[in-house]
Amino acid sequence: QVQLVESGGGLVQPGGSLRLSCAASGSMFSIDTMGWYRQAPGKQRELVAITSGGSTDYADSVKGRFTISRDNAKNTVYLQMNSLKPEDTAVYYCYAAGRQYYRRFDNWGQGTQVTVSS
Repeated sequence: QVQLVESGGGLVQPGGSLRLSCAASGSMFSIDTMGWYRQAPGKQRELVAITSGGSTDYADSVKGRFTISRDNAKNTVYLQMNSLKPEDTAVYYCYAAGRQYYRRFDNWGQGTQVTVSS
């Protein structure tokens, strides 16, 4: 089982910044896609940013403010969030897909709370 552990959430004022991290661990695995989703109270989970094969994609609502990056050697993905807005408040989930023991997997982290409030 490939496990994903997130860190970096918290409370920040509007206009502030946070950096989320997600580290994957396990044995005999390779990852081709990593990303971040979020779910606000009463809303469906939505894509925030994703990276696969060197390409990245962002939700329109975060373009120009959030940056996703990946350290392949550490099997870690980051989400740098700048100019945060109250509407960015949500639980942020890390996502990863790849192969373990030659079988496909796609797993989720436990989630980390991001609250943007003054």
